[in-house]
Amino acid sequence: MARWRSSILNPKIDLYDVVAVEQLRRQRRLDPQLIRQLRNRFLKRFDSDEAALEGFPEASRISLHSLELFRRFESGIDGATKLLFRTSSDLLIESVLLRIATGRNTLCVSSQVGCAAACGFCATGKMGIARNLSVAEILDQVQQCGQVLASEGRRLQNIVFMGMGEPFHNECNLFAAVERLVATDHFNRSPASILVSTVGVADAMLRFAEQFPKVNLALSLHSASQEKREQIIPLAKKYSLQQLRETLVEINQVQQREFMIEYLMLAGVNDSTNDAIELIRWLEPMQVHVNLIPYNPIQDAPHLHGSSSEVINRFATLLKAEGLKTTIRYSLGSDIAAACGQLVRSENRQRVMNRMPQDQGLAFTKACE
Repeated sequence: MARWRSSILNPKIDLYDVVAVEQLRRQRRLDPQLIRQLRNRFLKRFDSDEAALEGFPEASRISLHSLELFRRFESGIDGATKLLFRTSSDLLIESVLLRIATGRNTLCVSSQVGCAAACGFCATGKMGIARNLSVAEILDQVQQCGQVLASEGRRLQNIVFMGMGEPFHNECNLFAAVERLVATDHFNRSPASILVSTVGVADAMLRFAEQFPKVNLALSLHSASQEKREQIIPLAKKYSLQQLRETLVEINQVQQREFMIEYLMLAGVNDSTNDAIELIRWLEPMQVHVNLIPYNPIQDAPHLHGSSSEVINRFATLLKAEGLKTTIRYSLGSDIAAACGQLVRSENRQRVMNRMPQDQGLAFTKACE
């Protein structure tokens, strides 16, 4: 009973809650250096929980994690690791660690459970649910994956918001998370080491560029034809190509550097010579870097197939001939992607159904099929 009463009277404080941590420091008259030491150990060096809290007088009051590691998948063909985390609402999200052959390590983080954008080529969009992740849940992916790399003697170089969810549908928490990532008293990451990818929420993209001009942005374009883009990205009906183009021109002016254009290569959909010509014209005269992405088929989109290597190379050659900086992405972790994605979807579906009345559960199942 005493322990229960103590937990009520002295609830744990989220380490990322700046106001609450400062209140604790003042109440307990803690030396500010103790707070700095804790953050440096935990957020910059990615020390273990025990090492980070060592010597901190109020260790029992600090909550370090908002996510619980549920399962870990290791690629058998390259340096990719997928980590499934359980949220406070008992739903699963995934983060992906990419250990690239050059020695640089990249983390792909999620911003939502599921995704309301519902792109036709994306397994997350087929999940049928969406919940915004909190600031702490976004940052805890970075922290826990940083600990994984630190335990291997590696460093985390890049952070990309390319996981589950549309980042700008969680705009408030995205902004707050990026603020913590670049803050010198938190993660102290270089803005240039962070990239946020979006399917094209035009107004939010511009607001982000204005607040974080040195953080990289990427647009999942996938077609320079309005009709084709609407077929694979439902959100394209709300944000037209004309509006997106005007937004990118403004962002170019704000950031004064290349903007990433992501282009998923889909056989017979967007990979023809005419598609390349449309893309070239649409991008003039913007300062961009085009990243062509081979498509890995998903079970829920049997009608979509990836372009062949020959077609992708030919497409890239056409873009380069017009002076466009163009690269072809090499996908890591292909051997674990399908199993992991299917597990997340099935587990989350079951968890939601277990909390629903029977009639709602049946409706949810049909919506996901």
